[in-house]
Amino acid sequence: MKKLFIAAFVFASFGAFAQRTVDHQFNSWWTYAGNHKISKKFSVHTLYSFRRNDFLKNWQQSLTRVGITYKIAPNLNFTLGGDWVVTFPYGKQPIAEKTTEYRVFGQFVLKNGIGRVAITQRFRVAEQIILHSAGTIKVGRFRHRIAFRVPINNTTFTDGTFFAAAYNEIFVNFGGPFEVPKFDQNWAFIGAGYKFNSKLSLLVGYMNQYIIKLDDVHIESNNTLSTVLVYNLF
Repeated sequence: MKKLFIAAFVFASFGAFAQRTVDHQFNSWWTYAGNHKISKKFSVHTLYSFRRNDFLKNWQQSLTRVGITYKIAPNLNFTLGGDWVVTFPYGKQPIAEKTTEYRVFGQFVLKNGIGRVAITQRFRVAEQIILHSAGTIKVGRFRHRIAFRVPINNTTFTDGTFFAAAYNEIFVNFGGPFEVPKFDQNWAFIGAGYKFNSKLSLLVGYMNQYIIKLDDVHIESNNTLSTVLVYNLF
């Protein structure tokens, strides 16, 4: 009887897992970001991300971000900001309609290093207000990113430096329709970049965007070309 129970449990677990639908898609994200100093302690953070599905064929998402950053210490800063996000139906698991989303977020960014490896951690909490024809949904979200950069042709990140880069970021939703916190997404990136000077750098690489939908059955595993241009005006 015990063996029969174990076999039934394994079969049922396998069956539940097998019911999940994972779709692989090819997207491309083209992003500009900048931090523009206005005093010794304060700067303005700006970002626009042009996100396409099926490489460049269809819209996936448009994201605009503005924030004010305060430098707490040489290796620690805090940003308070907001996002305007438009998400489109795309790919093999499209949403029912185009949605508009407004986010208010606070984040801490901590920078450290081990030898030649620069390590950056970002901790962000956001309140998301999602608008669609059925009404408005408010959801909280926590994100944690850990990123690594290693200079290749120089020992430090001086002008004219090529560097290797990698990061991983997790997303957890809470509040609103979620009675308990729910894992939402994971972004895993590997790539390379070039620092032209203190104002301008470029980062290009591969990112996997892994999204678990609300039903816990449908999953996107998006293979994404990520290009980020960083330009600091001041």
